[in-house]
Amino acid sequence: METVHKTPGEEALSDVPGSAVRSFEAGFAGDVILPAHPEYGRERRVWNGMIDRYPAIVARCTGVADVVSAVNFAREQGLPLAVRGGGHNVAGTAVCDGGIVVDLTPMNGVRVDPEERTVRVEGGATLGDVDRETQLFGLATALGAVSQTGVAGLTLNGGYGHLSRQYGLALDNLRSVDIVTADGRVRTASADRNADLFWGLRGGGGALGVVTSFEFDCHEVGPEVYAFFVWFDAGDAATVMDRYLEWTADAPREAGVLAFAAHVPELEEFPEETWGEPAIAMLGSYRGDLEDADAVFQSLRESATPTVDFSGPMAYADLQSLLDEDYPDGLRYYWKSIYLTDVTDGVVEIMLRYNESTPSALSTIDLWHLDGAVGEVPPDATAFRHRDKPYMLTIEANWEDPAEDDANVDWARAAFGEVERLPVASGRYGNFPGLNEDPVERRFGDNYERLVDLKTEYDPANLFGTTGTVAPRTAAD
Repeated sequence: METVHKTPGEEALSDVPGSAVRSFEAGFAGDVILPAHPEYGRERRVWNGMIDRYPAIVARCTGVADVVSAVNFAREQGLPLAVRGGGHNVAGTAVCDGGIVVDLTPMNGVRVDPEERTVRVEGGATLGDVDRETQLFGLATALGAVSQTGVAGLTLNGGYGHLSRQYGLALDNLRSVDIVTADGRVRTASADRNADLFWGLRGGGGALGVVTSFEFDCHEVGPEVYAFFVWFDAGDAATVMDRYLEWTADAPREAGVLAFAAHVPELEEFPEETWGEPAIAMLGSYRGDLEDADAVFQSLRESATPTVDFSGPMAYADLQSLLDEDYPDGLRYYWKSIYLTDVTDGVVEIMLRYNESTPSALSTIDLWHLDGAVGEVPPDATAFRHRDKPYMLTIEANWEDPAEDDANVDWARAAFGEVERLPVASGRYGNFPGLNEDPVERRFGDNYERLVDLKTEYDPANLFGTTGTVAPRTAAD
């Protein structure tokens, strides 16, 4: 007789009493997707095509009551639990094997209060959802740089983007959150209510519960900004990077630029003779007076002869979606970041050498300039620790063929390993964690013990244990 192999989701579901599943479905307003459902194959997929997990249940929540039902069911049945906001975490934490996915994507409402300059965002909203509504009033909050990214995961792990140097991390702009904790209670956390929980949520990466809504401060931004996007030949990289580092030393708060090593894409916007060649590029923006933009970026633009220069005025919402096509659903991704106290010649040499040897022309090595408002918040003011480092290096392995998984991950880890051994490098960033293979203490530094205390208080059984963040203390501790 032929053996029937069950997936982890099917195995786990078979261990749950059928009456419990039926009762859960009857009390749940949204869709409950089980392994036999025709949409199950689509619903278990997340943005990173490398992630191939089989949950027992995908619970598509329509409101907070559904979230409470899903959390209670997972706790009572002893099921692992994952939370999907945008599903963009590169480590695939939005889905788990043999557990329940609390899918917030139907909960994507956004409400702006233009007088108070705040925006209330549901847990399933994307950056694009927020920018669309806030820009109606000439406002924005500090979020990321790819519009399809989920607000929830981005914010709970930090949140760097075009506005960071001026207005801080996404989590620095939080006024309050609503959260369902492991006991099924709905709580509001802010500086005045459940302040300890609010501290841990800002950087704790989802370890403490399911955040169903976020309230952010907004700022006057746009509707038009200046986008700086210039590509140079890799032969000019040393000169270009020297000029970039000089620029970062006294760049205005209204400006920010990311430098990255890449390969010229085979697109008609680029000279055909440069297709596939190594390059150094810069992407950034300026939100001040547009007449001053050329002067702000002049030294960068003149550091060498550009291969192409796409710079110019642009709607802020268009800037936020400029990179979307580079990161489609289903591509394979392995991203890992480390902070730098300085960008030495050794860092630049590693960037350029590994860019030359990458097995995929889609991969990049990115140097983020941080500093500014991010660094002005004390490192113990939130769970997010690494504020005193002015730069962050990210190894972005991006590729298409599953057969090339090992080659690309090995390349990224080798590059990361060389940088990690430099004395200027330390820490980790929760939104670009590789596959969460490193000790979590490196993400939180001296904030680790306090966050573990909170985890032990609010989630002692580690219901939210698939997030790749801290675990509660045990009797052995």
